[in-house]
Amino acid sequence: MTNPQFPSGAPVPESPAPASPPDGPIHWDLLPDTSAVTGDGHLSVGGVDLVQLAEEVGTPAFVYDEDHLRARCREAVAGFGPGVAYATKAFLCKAMAALALEEKMALDVSTGGEMAVALAGGASGEHLVCHGNNKSSEELAAALRAGVGRIVVDSFDEINRLRALVTAGLTSGSVGRRTRLLVRVTPGIEAHTHEFVKTGQEDTKFGFSLASGAAAEAADALRGLADFELVGVHAHIGSQIFEVSAFVEEIAALVPFVVENRFSECCIGGGLGVAYVEGEVAPSITEWALAVHAAARTAGLPQTVRLTAEPGRAIVASAAVTLYRVGTIKRLPGLRCYVAVDGGMSDNPRPVLYGSGYEAFLPRAPLAPRPLCTRVVGKHCESGDVIVDDARLPSDLVVGDVLATPVTGAYGFAMSSNYNRVLRPPVVFVSDGRHRVVVRRETEADLLACEA
Repeated sequence: MTNPQFPSGAPVPESPAPASPPDGPIHWDLLPDTSAVTGDGHLSVGGVDLVQLAEEVGTPAFVYDEDHLRARCREAVAGFGPGVAYATKAFLCKAMAALALEEKMALDVSTGGEMAVALAGGASGEHLVCHGNNKSSEELAAALRAGVGRIVVDSFDEINRLRALVTAGLTSGSVGRRTRLLVRVTPGIEAHTHEFVKTGQEDTKFGFSLASGAAAEAADALRGLADFELVGVHAHIGSQIFEVSAFVEEIAALVPFVVENRFSECCIGGGLGVAYVEGEVAPSITEWALAVHAAARTAGLPQTVRLTAEPGRAIVASAAVTLYRVGTIKRLPGLRCYVAVDGGMSDNPRPVLYGSGYEAFLPRAPLAPRPLCTRVVGKHCESGDVIVDDARLPSDLVVGDVLATPVTGAYGFAMSSNYNRVLRPPVVFVSDGRHRVVVRRETEADLLACEA
């Protein structure tokens, strides 16, 4: 992470910084790359004052550092080569698809909807890797019409659907080549992460088991499909993984299968973790790539095999902050202080789903101590609508303050909802002192647009 620049000359921590006391300022390494302090003492990202931005675009709002996004895309391409796929499920809009493509990444899509957005963002079919554990015949046919670069095959039922498309004459003849396939396998790796985001163990809805022989059976069946070419293997062992040793184990499990089948491609998926709260430390994309390539050499993966990956969270998570407005401060003597903001579980469901931790701070005073212990909650009619369970904030917090949560670039906008009929926030890209709204705020007319 680059060192922040401070036009005001205010003292800042070095990067990487030593751990701050619990009531100290927000840890700088949790903020986007271009974060700085303005002459007014406010936080700016991409040269844009976040307090002023909140006044202009309203709250809640997802704010992305475009330079940060581009830097992580370039790091992935440097580590794995052009065509390494960005996992769009982490965050996708047309602007993000276009940015990743400009930085020489492919796009991993897992539904027909993600494919449609990627194509609208400028992708050609060749740029796309088509995923999903339950692809419909319609989604597969659409992928073939688009001329997708690769389809990752996940089940025997999917093989049957592909065979039916061949019979119906709906395969890839129109694009002038056979569609490339990867067989998704479960390598039997128990990654140390939340149960809901583990995917590499035997008991999973994804892929074909290596240990049971299902993967070998699937590979044989795929070789028999006309109009398709089986070129490689794909695996994914989970999300929010901090130990590269898990990926080393994954490589060791995959290489014998790759060699036995004389595959030309091997994709290890994504899952690299990021730090969300102070005290967490995650490998960089570069460190991850180096460990994977070293493990591949040790395991004997032929140099002719294309070794690639699909980072998502590691590209976008720490690029963004979410801006909220404080509406209520409720102090319960002897219990706790509740700080309610104008968003909540509809724009960040991760704390509810996974018990995920976040930090909070005030963009008007990013270097201020945060001695006030609070629970930051949303506006939804749920007691579980908690954004930050144990947040530290400045003691002069008042109603009307802009409050920010960092590291919200992944699985916030992507998983947002209209629960309680709230309006989804806008997405704003900032760079070079300017901002652009790449996804506008929803309106009440949008809520009613699909009503009969």
